[in-house]
Amino acid sequence: MSRFFPIVIHHNPSCGTSRNVLAIIHAAGYDPQIIPYLETGWTRPQLAALFAACGLSPRAALRETKSPAEALGLLRPNVQDEAILSAMISHPVLVNRPIVASPKGVRLCRPSETVLDLLDRWPPGPLAKEDGSLILDEEGRRVG
Repeated sequence: MSRFFPIVIHHNPSCGTSRNVLAIIHAAGYDPQIIPYLETGWTRPQLAALFAACGLSPRAALRETKSPAEALGLLRPNVQDEAILSAMISHPVLVNRPIVASPKGVRLCRPSETVLDLLDRWPPGPLAKEDGSLILDEEGRRVG
């Protein structure tokens, strides 16, 4: 029997934002399916579907810092989305993260509090993000 995962996170454990989003999901009481995309890689249909669901182009989802994007020439304005998508297949780190899917939609969760829009229930407050600023106050109300 397969297990139903209401939340899926494409996660990079080396990324502070990705770790914080995962912590928010856990604090809200969810047991998400965690996809370590740097290990599993991406497929073209998978990325195309995720980007379509997020309403993002490959360029908008491109991780420009701490990635080989510049060295690969992907930051030039004339580089087509198809070339960026192909590079993302070869170099999974080029995809900005974390991408989270839930019954409420799919989002690139940067900043980390974006994940709250995908959750039916929120964690108790107070809750801070990776830079220490509050996301939820003591009463569990969204800050900002």
